[in-house]
Amino acid sequence: MHKKTALPGSLGAAPFTLTDARNSGVATNRLRQADVDHVSRGLYRPTDWDFEREAAARVLSEATPGGWISHVTAARLHSQLLPPWLSDSEELHLSKPGTRTEVRRRGIVGHAVLALEGEVETVNGIRISTRSRTWLDLARRLNLAELVCMGDELIRQPRAEFEGRNKPYATVDSLRAMVGRHPNLQGVIRARQALDLMRIGADSAPETQLRLAIADAGLPEPELQLLLWPGARVSPSADLGYRRRRLAIQYDGGHHLLSEQMFGDRRRDKAFEAAGWTVLILGKDDLSDNFKQAVAKLKQLLRTAWRDHPAASGFADAG
Repeated sequence: MHKKTALPGSLGAAPFTLTDARNSGVATNRLRQADVDHVSRGLYRPTDWDFEREAAARVLSEATPGGWISHVTAARLHSQLLPPWLSDSEELHLSKPGTRTEVRRRGIVGHAVLALEGEVETVNGIRISTRSRTWLDLARRLNLAELVCMGDELIRQPRAEFEGRNKPYATVDSLRAMVGRHPNLQGVIRARQALDLMRIGADSAPETQLRLAIADAGLPEPELQLLLWPGARVSPSADLGYRRRRLAIQYDGGHHLLSEQMFGDRRRDKAFEAAGWTVLILGKDDLSDNFKQAVAKLKQLLRTAWRDHPAASGFADAG
């Protein structure tokens, strides 16, 4: 009975290709032993390997000439905003140019698509669809609100001191141009609809969902990231609001429950209130019913504002 030898180097810690094994001096018959799983053509992994998305994507990309990681897998590797039902997905999506046969590998979701110049990039050694192209690829799978949330994240203006970048990942114009280059792609109609609904200024999915709920209710569109003192070097801000009616709307998510954050939030809200503003604070309970009760409350506030100040334009239909 032959003693089993350990797999050399990285082969024992992550998926690997047949080429990797040969380059490491591993014989083909060694790959038939019980501690190695044959995933699909030319692709192997240690039996006790715990799934690690980036490692799996890297070896899958390497094992598929001309292919790239895409769709949900690309979104997760890019840390893009996905709806809760997809945020923990371990799906592995791989695309090839549309002129080639769709990828067929066990455990892999394959796609044959047309990707143009600038829509696929290499990140950390992985060929992967860009954030913008990933958004477009997911247009066929996400509903309209989910696609708008994902798009709002792409076009939002980042805070350089926290994110290490000062430019958004995309602009509405660049996304519209990309959509225009793929008129026959499944989901393109929904992508066009999403572009018309996207706005710069939403810092989270709930903020986008709240804005869409306000629009669905027929209320005037609020200003986003509304500054109490426009033009000032430093100013408290509201997530959404109506300046003419001095109404500020804040969505306080889970991180707002931290004591330091709560102190800052209260100081922010007091600044608005001291200036004569009404502050409407919303949270996860409001999100859970898709902001139905919150919108009803907002209608009341706007109706009161219109009754008290009828000369203000844009609020005649607030009720």
